[in-house]
Amino acid sequence: MDSNENIQFDCSRGCTVTRDSNDELNCTYRRGCCKLEDYNWLKGISQGQYSDLFEIRFKNTRKGIYVNASGQSVKMGDLVIVEAQSGHDLGIVTLEGPIVGRQMKCKGIDPANTEFKKIYRKAKAFDIEKWQEAIAREQETMIRARQIAVELGLDMKIGDVEFQGDGTKAIFYYIADGRVDFRQLIKVFAEEFRIRIEMKQIGARQEAGLIGGLGICGRELCCANYITNFKSITTAAARCQDLSLNPQKLAGQCGKLKCCLNYEVVTYMDAQSRIPRVSEPLEFQDGLAYLMKTDILKEVMYFSYDKGSLANLFPLAASEVREIIKMNRNGIKPESLKSEPEPEVPEFITAVGDDSITRFDSPGRKKRRGQNRQRRDDKPRQNTSAAPADAAPQDAQPGQNATRQRGPRRNDQGRRDASGRGSQRDRRQNGNQRRPRQEGQAESDE
Repeated sequence: MDSNENIQFDCSRGCTVTRDSNDELNCTYRRGCCKLEDYNWLKGISQGQYSDLFEIRFKNTRKGIYVNASGQSVKMGDLVIVEAQSGHDLGIVTLEGPIVGRQMKCKGIDPANTEFKKIYRKAKAFDIEKWQEAIAREQETMIRARQIAVELGLDMKIGDVEFQGDGTKAIFYYIADGRVDFRQLIKVFAEEFRIRIEMKQIGARQEAGLIGGLGICGRELCCANYITNFKSITTAAARCQDLSLNPQKLAGQCGKLKCCLNYEVVTYMDAQSRIPRVSEPLEFQDGLAYLMKTDILKEVMYFSYDKGSLANLFPLAASEVREIIKMNRNGIKPESLKSEPEPEVPEFITAVGDDSITRFDSPGRKKRRGQNRQRRDDKPRQNTSAAPADAAPQDAQPGQNATRQRGPRRNDQGRRDASGRGSQRDRRQNGNQRRPRQEGQAESDE
């Protein structure tokens, strides 16, 4: 903990550590500051048979179901001392009541045939201080453990280190593609850190859940947010949803296929069951129609007479396509595909009423009255200054100026008609040299 601060948020365990004026350490549970956060949506319902069962969370995604054998009143947010394989551990109560039964059902735990570990008592001040001292050693221990693994030449990666609440044991989470003989590694770890060692292998998805982060959607990773069991994901889920089989787009931060590919597979499979399979082009009286694309959720299929172009597509409902296929099998050809109208797509309007990105760059924006007045005053001045040079012949007054303006043009045209063709060399000459001759010629003609 920083000496200038008296508060620290431990996001790996979801607690807030503070020191009071007497330099005593206090630790409280802080909701929303940890991975795999739970919400007790059955709060206030009678406890029933799960009155003594509680969910205890430890570091990151490690949780467990424990039974209260202490006789003390335990509630959500309490720090408790629980039973471990050797010694004791310290955890935080995250769930109580009937919701614990739902959690056990999701994890496949049978309460009738399972022997739960015990909750000894609530944590005291010296337990919390010893626990925080052990937590402070985790980062440097993980860095040193990675160095030792590299020195021994082991094909493995130390992902995380978790110390037990009493500081007598540490769990090393590692990632490896195959089997690793870490017997020598455990001996070196025991001599280096002077604690009991437990090695636990995890996969790439579990590692992403331990580290956490944000996905491409901008939200927290699902494996760090709520997913506790990982199901197998294949490319068939992407094909079912008509997604591009691009590994860069389908892979998550763990390097595996995204877990969200399985979310809508059932919906797409149900929609595809109502879409007919088109193995051959549809036959019409004016030609063959080829299937170009399919909107699975809308159940609309797009056909075109040109197999190699997507310019002219004609939509047909899946039910209509099924009827046309039956007609073709019976030797009946519909008149034309072009007679089918394109379904109207409702325009999407946001709650604001305008979803255009360039709405602020529109030229029709309202401006201030002062600017409009200034522009009205400037327009006549600009027109009067440009009138002598750019005035059109029809705007000129009848008189000498109009005659002078039209004279050279008439004479030039007459000269070109007399010669039959205009000389390109003469057109390239300087206008200052040609103008006096034209004016003199015009006077002589007049």
